[in-house]
Amino acid sequence: MVGLVLAAGGGRRYGGPKALVRHEDGRLLVERAVATLRDGGCTRVWVVLGAEADRVRAEASLGDATLVDNSTWKSGMGSSLRVGLAALADTDASAVLVLLVDTPGIGPEAVARLLAAAPPGAAALLTATYKGKRGHPVILGRDHWPGVTTLATADVGARAYLVAHADQVQGVPCEDIADDTDLDVPPE
Repeated sequence: MVGLVLAAGGGRRYGGPKALVRHEDGRLLVERAVATLRDGGCTRVWVVLGAEADRVRAEASLGDATLVDNSTWKSGMGSSLRVGLAALADTDASAVLVLLVDTPGIGPEAVARLLAAAPPGAAALLTATYKGKRGHPVILGRDHWPGVTTLATADVGARAYLVAHADQVQGVPCEDIADDTDLDVPPE
């Protein structure tokens, strides 16, 4: 399965793009997210860049990840999801696992668990759950991409689509192996 990292935001509340933030393990968050997808079992990885894209390209070691630019990144995460899905439309991917760059508490174990639970084909629609609540990462089968693209606006990615199609969403409990808390502000 293809992995997609959304890493375009400017990190206004954080003080700069989170893709360029060094995690406690010394890696940039974007490097960590790409490694999480690879180590979790994604065979190909795509990264959507926006704020400071040239710096991310220059400073991050992303291996063979495919980098896609989101020129409208300032409009919010929804635009990055739309750009990523549009780029993947030209591939043979039947589904994509989406990970946000600012969720370092999600490791390869959660990615692997979602991949193991995903049915084959383009109809997959899964989310990690944490104590019964939907979280990240998310798997979107190709059949759902047009609907997700339509509803992904501002800082709402796939959430509106998942709510509208709640009866089709398969939850995969991950609270025992991951934490999907996002980094909104720098640690004190």
